[in-house]
Amino acid sequence: MITVPRIVEVRKRVLKENDLIAHQLRDKFRECNVRVVSLVSSPGSGKTTLLERTLTILHRTHHRVAALVGDLATENDAERLRRSGAPVRQITTGTVCHLDASMVSRALSEWDLHQVEVLFIENVGNLVCPSSYDLGEDLRAVLLSATEGEDKPLKYPSIFNSADVAVITKMDLAAVAEFDRRAAAANIQTVRPGMRVVELSAKNGDGMDEWISCVLGSSAAVPHTNAG
Repeated sequence: MITVPRIVEVRKRVLKENDLIAHQLRDKFRECNVRVVSLVSSPGSGKTTLLERTLTILHRTHHRVAALVGDLATENDAERLRRSGAPVRQITTGTVCHLDASMVSRALSEWDLHQVEVLFIENVGNLVCPSSYDLGEDLRAVLLSATEGEDKPLKYPSIFNSADVAVITKMDLAAVAEFDRRAAAANIQTVRPGMRVVELSAKNGDGMDEWISCVLGSSAAVPHTNAG
């Protein structure tokens, strides 16, 4: 019978191997001057909608963007994101509930990263497993939709602690969903004091300027979001 110490040891080895590959990826991204942004959320948070609009805005304003998309089985999200005009590659994980650095490395093996300015990595819809896996990203965004309720940060503190910015999506539905933005903000700050929070609606464009600024970094020029 497998003992708990054995499970812990295997997990430590897996994470150590992942961190080594992630370190190599990060060096490669920096060498090629690629900014890498990963998105994590539970299913139905509006992650793909936000990424599609983001890719469309940046592609149409002449930023060289690309995306990797993780999903358990289908390529539906990748096909949808390709409508933006940006190159998109699907990573099908099968039964694995997260992306890891080796998956990202394999998916990028045939891409010339010198042709990419911003690379997005859309993780599998899950707020548990992705928290432990470094993908070599510069910015990790955790999404929480106004329709999910305010207590997600308290239920899943690990992912909020491992992220750089919290993005509250579907704010156009906040009133209908009776979403308490102050409670959500307080819960985020309880888990991660000082964490940056961006509220937006990918549907009507509210808050997209701040999100694009976050994606590009403070020193980058921000395209007007009406381009989408």
